[in-house]
Amino acid sequence: MALTQGPGRFITSERLGVLVLLIIAYGIIPTLGGSYLFDAILTPFLALSLAALGLNILTGYAGQVSLGSAAFLAIGAFAAFNFNLRVPGLPFAGSIVLAGLTAALIGIFFGLPSLRLKGFYLAVSTLAAQFFVQWALTKFSWFSNNNPSGVIDAPALTLAGTAFTGPVGRYLFSLTIVVLITFASTRLIRSQTGRNFIAVRDHETAARVIGVPVLATKLTAFGISSFIIGVAGVLWAFAYLRTVETAGFNIDRSFQILFIIIIGGLASLRGAFFGAAFIVVFPLLLSRLGGALFGGVFDSGVLEMSQRIGIGALIILFLILEPRGLAALLDRIWDWIRPRRVTA
Repeated sequence: MALTQGPGRFITSERLGVLVLLIIAYGIIPTLGGSYLFDAILTPFLALSLAALGLNILTGYAGQVSLGSAAFLAIGAFAAFNFNLRVPGLPFAGSIVLAGLTAALIGIFFGLPSLRLKGFYLAVSTLAAQFFVQWALTKFSWFSNNNPSGVIDAPALTLAGTAFTGPVGRYLFSLTIVVLITFASTRLIRSQTGRNFIAVRDHETAARVIGVPVLATKLTAFGISSFIIGVAGVLWAFAYLRTVETAGFNIDRSFQILFIIIIGGLASLRGAFFGAAFIVVFPLLLSRLGGALFGGVFDSGVLEMSQRIGIGALIILFLILEPRGLAALLDRIWDWIRPRRVTA
């Protein structure tokens, strides 16, 4: 619905909502939030949202299943570290872009099986990327600058000559990267490339008949998705963990990102943020609730396992009751509470 119309421009309620969110994110939260909010909730939320957005482009829009997202997170993190370390004078923003391109090239390589495989078989082939990347990063110490422990400190975050330090700085750095890539992804989905993704997902044969370059479209989806996930890996390692180590990118992380897009909603950019918010906040709530109710009865291991069971049960419930995820559920709620137009 257009709120304001004029020559050459108009403001929709959707754009107004995005503007309000940006004002809150940049102007209000940094002045009111504490370090725990930024370090434990908002920064991991932003990194996981970006990773889920990348996977949603591949799986939700292009219909290509992938179980190796954490591998591309690791590629992005280690590539950014090495570019920043080994290329004198390279701006940190350049390291991020080159890290994303490195992840994109490797993603295209591991996406080649999609030209022959589909569904479960494609998922298994992408899972190979997870094990191969973890093995390579562990086997060759060059990637971690020959550090005996394999754990390296992340460099300082800088963007356009501005250093982002402390919890608020890391949050603002992550927020800026996420906003820029989300805007670009929105434009991508609405372009001809995005329409090609959807055509291949809905019916590959029909897409080929109407002239969609199916093979190029699949590899483009893998490349773009891997680029975004690689950049998310930089945020996960540099802004959240503040270390670069392979243990932070295990197979559990791949499934976590997959659960985010299932819960948030496939083929929905908003769903990536809804799902990430749920995955980050819900375990914290369960932890607090479980500690308050059963802290003296069960140990921490039992409580942690209970959290995993609760999240798994909720995923199954979503698949049964609302396969389109939180994005569709919130749309239905909004349609129900929105005032109806009175027509004469």
